[in-house]
Amino acid sequence: MLIKTYGSAILGVDAVTVTVEVNVTNGVGFNMVGLPDNAVKESLQRISSAFGESGFRVPGKRIIVNLAPADLKKEGTAYDLTIAVGILGANGDIRADELGHYVIMGELGLDGSLRPIKGVLPIAIEARRRQCKGIIVPAANAREAAIVNNLEVYGAESLKQVADFFNGTSAIPQTVVDTRAEFARSLSGYEYDFADVKGQETVKRCLEIAAAGGHNAVMIGPPGSGKTMLAKRMPGILPPLTLSESLETTQIHSVAGLMRKEDSLIAVRPFRSPHHTVSDVALVGGGANPKPGEISLAHNGVLFLDELPEFKRTVLEVLRQPMEERRVTISRAKMTIEYPASFMLIAAMNPCPCGYYNHPTVECTCPAGAVKRYLNKVSGPLMDRIDIHIEVTPVPVSRLNQEGRAESSSAIRERVLAARAIQTERFKGNPGVHCNAQMTSKLTREHCALSDECRSIMEQAMNRLGLSARAYDRILRVSRTIADLEASPDIRPHHLQEAITYRSLDRDSWGQ
Repeated sequence: MLIKTYGSAILGVDAVTVTVEVNVTNGVGFNMVGLPDNAVKESLQRISSAFGESGFRVPGKRIIVNLAPADLKKEGTAYDLTIAVGILGANGDIRADELGHYVIMGELGLDGSLRPIKGVLPIAIEARRRQCKGIIVPAANAREAAIVNNLEVYGAESLKQVADFFNGTSAIPQTVVDTRAEFARSLSGYEYDFADVKGQETVKRCLEIAAAGGHNAVMIGPPGSGKTMLAKRMPGILPPLTLSESLETTQIHSVAGLMRKEDSLIAVRPFRSPHHTVSDVALVGGGANPKPGEISLAHNGVLFLDELPEFKRTVLEVLRQPMEERRVTISRAKMTIEYPASFMLIAAMNPCPCGYYNHPTVECTCPAGAVKRYLNKVSGPLMDRIDIHIEVTPVPVSRLNQEGRAESSSAIRERVLAARAIQTERFKGNPGVHCNAQMTSKLTREHCALSDECRSIMEQAMNRLGLSARAYDRILRVSRTIADLEASPDIRPHHLQEAITYRSLDRDSWGQ
């Protein structure tokens, strides 16, 4: 008897339908075709044990399993339940009339229990696109799948429970999540607040500008000056995620297998901080079994690279293209996978190997030329792509002992939201452009027109600092953001002068 059940394969952050055809005929043997990897081939052993523990027997006949489309490689253990239900249906152990209306996926334990799988959200989205009646997944994944509307979601605990569901002898409780209510509930406050940071007003101003325009920033200063503390507070001043951004972000984390049982939606902006020993594949994604890297997990949020010069040169260089294109393309012989990677880069670094170059009270012990060599670990093209360079100096002890709290993240966020509202109106006719940092050269010329006085200031800065054409454009975009924070329709000289001061590492005085 031939039975068809349906699962899904993950490609990038999307899913494609996989039809599992099971034919039980006279004869002996088990054959599986359709480019299964080793994990899929081993499913027979798990299925056999799960059948015995659930009161079923593997048919003593010839079993042929075809995973279609046959030219798409099938990976992982998520097809266990799909294949097991297909065998039960083909052998007449369960009613097969409803099997074609559901997407069925899950990993089987030897005792017949169901274990969580990766990528349930894109699988549920694909099931709704195909107009399936519902989806059956492990109970641990049910809330994640239930954020997809107009789809029945059933979280099962075991193979026996799924068999009883199709036979009509017992029901699986349907999991229902009100997506909008869940999104609103999850918009909780952030753990870190700028009110806890004493001093560093100039750095706070820089990070406010970065948040308002979506600009990348690097902080350079000695150990203990507060660089990491400031970076951790960045998500709290960024605009809240929209529902569509939340779904997109959740989808990436689902594919990466980072969703917990109690999670349904990611409603706060991600903050990813990989260690400087990270490999280039771990940072940008890919691998033998492609999965999203750190820059995709930071999509719609912040990627924080602490101790920037300590990262391997090859790792930093692979950032250059994603920073410009806001996506990562992984090419293989038989497929091309694309991951979104629209993130804000916030980096921190010491000014020299010992960490105390330009320190107001501690003497730098580095030999001559060491500072320059240390800074040169970060390539010029990468540094060119960072809009704001800001020097961070230690806060005096007298300031640390002062009572009271500084300006809160919520107050800063209000100004950021006002500036973003101006940019939303400005770019409403430009799909894919949402903030000043995303402006193309054409849009930069259109929205960053300079007066004669401003042009004179820029010409002097270019000649004195030896800035590149890319740095020229980035200064204009930062100037536009500073003007937006003041609700100014034009870029004025003081906006431009402030933006130029945020190119610290372009100055010849560094490392001399």
